[in-house]
Amino acid sequence: MRVLVLVKATAESEAGAMPSTELLTAMGKFNEALVEAGVMQSGEGLHPTSRGKRVAFDGDNRTVIDGPFGVLNELVAGFWIWQVKDMDEAVEWVKRCPNPMPGPSEIEIRRIFDAADFGEVLTPELAEQEQRLREKSTGR
Repeated sequence: MRVLVLVKATAESEAGAMPSTELLTAMGKFNEALVEAGVMQSGEGLHPTSRGKRVAFDGDNRTVIDGPFGVLNELVAGFWIWQVKDMDEAVEWVKRCPNPMPGPSEIEIRRIFDAADFGEVLTPELAEQEQRLREKSTGR
C-alpha cells in the first residue's frame, strides 16, 4: 500500500526558517535508509504558505487566495510518498525519523487510494485510462 506522510508545519517553518546542517544530515541518512529499503518513492520540503496560493471552487467560479493560510497545526511543511506493506510499517518508519523541526512537531500518515478502493464505480475504461496516465507520468 502507498501512504502519504505529511510533515506538519510549525511557526518556525511557516516563518521560512531553514533546517540546520545537523538536521539535513540526519534527514539525509533517514531518506537513504528509506530508499535502500525500497520504501521511499518521493519526498520534498515545501516553502511556507505565505508563498503559496489556493484556488477556491464554487460551481463554475474560481477564486485565487494568496497565502499565508489558516490554522498552523493544519498546514504541511513537507511530504513523502512511501510504499509499505501496511500502516504499522509506516508508523515504525515514522518513529525512526529524526524530529523534522527544532521543537515539538507532528507527522501524519494517510493511505493513498488505489484502484481497488473505488470498487465498481471505477469502470474498466476508467481503470485503463488511469493506468495509461500513471505510466506516462512516471515513465513506468
